[in-house]
Amino acid sequence: MNSVRNRLRIRHLAAASVVAVGIALSLTPASALIVFDPRNYAENVLSAARALEQIQNQITSLQNEAQMLINQAKNLTSLPTSLLGQIEGNFSEMKSLLGEADRLAYSVQDIDSQFKPTYQNFGSDLSSQQLVKGARERWRTSVSSFEHALKAGAVAVDNIEGTREQTSSAVNASQSAVGILQATQAGNQLLAVQARQVADLTAMMAAQGRAAALESARQAAAQQQAQEQFSRFMKGSSYSPSSVRMFHD
Repeated sequence: MNSVRNRLRIRHLAAASVVAVGIALSLTPASALIVFDPRNYAENVLSAARALEQIQNQITSLQNEAQMLINQAKNLTSLPTSLLGQIEGNFSEMKSLLGEADRLAYSVQDIDSQFKPTYQNFGSDLSSQQLVKGARERWRTSVSSFEHALKAGAVAVDNIEGTREQTSSAVNASQSAVGILQATQAGNQLLAVQARQVADLTAMMAAQGRAAALESARQAAAQQQAQEQFSRFMKGSSYSPSSVRMFHD
């Protein structure tokens, strides 16, 4: 719309110039007469106007391209800080704790090789001393598993404050992102924080489940061992009552 107005304005100026030149020629003496072509002059003015309009369009185009490059540079700008190191440290802490589980740990092979002889074997080939030793070993395993579950819960609770700080940092980075890359990186870090929190909860539940399962297995084994020992007692020598002196004179 502005270009059309500029063209009309230039044409009016060219026409006015032609009229002014005609009047000046009519008042000029014959001895000072100069040859002038109004049509050629008007075409030159219009050509100059078109050239000026093209230059303005090129300037506008260059400005748009410069702004586009600036926006692309912003979209490719990375976040100045990263939370991945802290998150990986939290993962390593919980993983290290899970690796401290002794006796029946989080290994399918260990459970297959150790569970049956410890919790299911009460045959006649075992001596009474071996039965007592097995019961003591099962009790220690249950106590150790409860301690391990408490440690896992403590680590998960300690990580709550870190989770809050990391979440706040990721949210602030997302809100102040200057481009797509920064916003994407902030969102990825926020997802990583949530994944680490879920991992902490999973580890804590696994530790608690392990402790509960081992304690239930210990109780079941104690009942089975008690039956075995009672059966041995009944099959042994007959019991004969005798008097026992409880107090001295």
